[in-house]
Amino acid sequence: MPILDDLLASLTQDAPVRSVLVGAHWTLVCSRYGGLASTLMGSGPHGHDPVRDVGHLHEKSARELAEYARSENPLEVSIGVAAINSLIDVDESRCVQVNAAEILSERGRGRTVALVGHFPFIPRLKSAVGRLLVIEQHPAEGEYPAEAASEILPQADIVAITGSALINSTLDGLLAACPAGVPIMVLGPSTPLSPVLFEHGATILSGARVVNADLAALTISQAASFRQVNGVKLLTITNEKGIISITLGAGGVWAAKPPPPIFPIY
Repeated sequence: MPILDDLLASLTQDAPVRSVLVGAHWTLVCSRYGGLASTLMGSGPHGHDPVRDVGHLHEKSARELAEYARSENPLEVSIGVAAINSLIDVDESRCVQVNAAEILSERGRGRTVALVGHFPFIPRLKSAVGRLLVIEQHPAEGEYPAEAASEILPQADIVAITGSALINSTLDGLLAACPAGVPIMVLGPSTPLSPVLFEHGATILSGARVVNADLAALTISQAASFRQVNGVKLLTITNEKGIISITLGAGGVWAAKPPPPIFPIY
């Protein structure tokens, strides 16, 4: 069964939608919690197709809004994935302070890391790992196009895939192309912190939880990049060691102590 179907089936609790905000870069849905997703545009006029029920999305339940993730309109899918993330329970009682870039840097020493998606930590990661192979839909110099994923991913000792792959419907195929037995991380604020992804081959999930919806909405509505979004906590969960977190402070400054040593987690 596709990941999206399993995710929707796993949402056993519902809640009223308190607010919906579609920013230039991030979409925020608040129901039980605050859920984030990348804002992806389509190919219609002005870069997107019309969204259904505009002006009434906040009148739906979160489970109803989550069904938008099945849409062929990328903007509706962004809203649906944010709604899914707004319903997922995350047990934060087992948190330690570490983030996705630190995990990849530590685990990738002397090894080949395949990264699907362009992240701001790429320059630092290149100097920390043995070899970095970046796959991107709009590749920069030295990166590989999305069509090369089936060739590049089997070369990796560690794989990291952007959570936005759930929005553009490529996550199932990317996970299937990963070599067996290697750590596979799904990362970024769009990532559902759900054990469903473990059932589909991921071993590490690195996403986000909104802890102050007002601060998050203020910055998202003003076209914030993720490092500029306030009121957000990064969480990483593995299928072995539980949840790892770091808090993003005001102005995009990492408000955390240096991370502890990273031990094998697969």
